Amino acid sequence: MYHNITPNDDLSLGLTLSTSKFEEQLDYLNKNNYISLFVSELEQMKSISSKSVVITFDDVTENQLLYALPLLRKYNVKATFFIPFSYIGKTDLWNNGSEKIMSIDQLKSLDSSIIELGHHSFYHRKYSDLSEQEIETDFDKSFDLIAKNNLNVYPSLAYPYGNYPKKGLKKDVFFMILEKKGIKMAFRIGNRVNSFPFKSKFEIQRIDIKGQDTLLKFKWKLKIGKLSLF
Repeated sequence: MYHNITPNDDLSLGLTLSTSKFEEQLDYLNKNNYISLFVSELEQMKSISSKSVVITFDDVTENQLLYALPLLRKYNVKATFFIPFSYIGKTDLWNNGSEKIMSIDQLKSLDSSIIELGHHSFYHRKYSDLSEQEIETDFDKSFDLIAKNNLNVYPSLAYPYGNYPKKGLKKDVFFMILEKKGIKMAFRIGNRVNSFPFKSKFEIQRIDIKGQDTLLKFKWKLKIGKLSLF
């Protein structure tokens, strides 16, 4: 799970990763014969190699277009970009931030052999804070914008903040809404390596890659997920 990419090594921290570190990680994947997959490809598979990875980026910030895409293309690595639809062409206002979000035209310009698009909700709000009707409305607005702009978006979902109702009836109702809206797979955080086929298609875990991660830490995260010794 990635977010922002910067050419400035001094700013590689938290949700922002430097291009030099990102390239180092892609080079490692390439040299060690890892296979990158789109989320959509998983739907048709019954088994995958232990060296399969799904590279995901949240928020479709413009820096991903400027700095991540050229490196993904250079190393021929596929990635899924998750869109917070209400903020297309604006900034990351849910953070009161100033990171530019890609425009419709920029999203359409992405090379579909390298980039697949997915959902990151409409308003980038925590699903556990929303009513059933608010969740349905959020999905409806997303699908309306996709249709209006003729965007090619695969019905996978990355939960904003990794948040979703995790217990009881509210969780059951939430998952029923995902089924109703045609969502094929949904991603939390979790920081664990997944087994495949997935135990729960709406609770697929992602490993959070941080800007301060060394290459050694990245290698260990690939193997076991979250680390306590670093």
